[in-house]
Amino acid sequence: MFDELRPHLVELRKRLAISAASLIVMFFVMFYFHEPLLNWMVEPLNTALIEVGKISVHAADGMITTSQVGGAFFVALKVAFFAAIVGALPIILSQIWLFIAPGLYANEKKMLIPFIVGGTVMFIVGVMFAYYVVTPFGFDFLITFGSFKFTPLINIEDYVGFFTKIMFGFGLAFELPVFAYFLALLGLIDDRQMIAFFKYAIVIIFIVAALLTPPDVLTQLLMAGPLIILYGISIIIVKMVNPAGPLEDDDDDSEEDDVEEEQKKLEESK
Repeated sequence: MFDELRPHLVELRKRLAISAASLIVMFFVMFYFHEPLLNWMVEPLNTALIEVGKISVHAADGMITTSQVGGAFFVALKVAFFAAIVGALPIILSQIWLFIAPGLYANEKKMLIPFIVGGTVMFIVGVMFAYYVVTPFGFDFLITFGSFKFTPLINIEDYVGFFTKIMFGFGLAFELPVFAYFLALLGLIDDRQMIAFFKYAIVIIFIVAALLTPPDVLTQLLMAGPLIILYGISIIIVKMVNPAGPLEDDDDDSEEDDVEEEQKKLEESK
């Protein structure tokens, strides 16, 4: 049995090595640009702090701080790693596809480019939605709430970890239509199964939204709402790729109708 798995393990090791190498190379590239990337990441926070300054007597005290020796360096590493994953995503997706490609038919192997492009684009769309829609509302609410009594001193290490968690959460969530298409292409799911699972999917979506967003209802709804819409879009995509066949009851009824028609024809011939 191990001999049968050995070629697959060798191929998996190869794909993982290429993905890791691309991630490392991209990390060094992104580390060189960590300052503009960090400025981009803290812009929503700065905007929220400016809003605090308009309503709080502690306006001059609100600031971004660091509580660690070498904190700025470790923040730069986190920023570079986050950007490296996004930059290396096309290569990582291509390696995933190439690993499973030997088990696909020739027409399915042609979906390499759509899978890579679609997966990358949807991840970036999710990140942009989180950055331009979710974080402004979430940070404004969380930071300005109670700011008339307290001075907001934001730890940059905590902020970067919090920020990347939201970005990755939305990026992965927006991959739902891509993976639904892929699973439908392999015949693993159909539209009837997804429709039947919809009520459970809503519960899972709200649980995921609660885990990946700040602890306020507004940002949770801002994540759960698009996910429910994306699930509906995924149902349409799956129906186009792998529509469900007729129900068994319909098949039984049609067979009974055929038998009745044959009996009628025999009686008429007699």
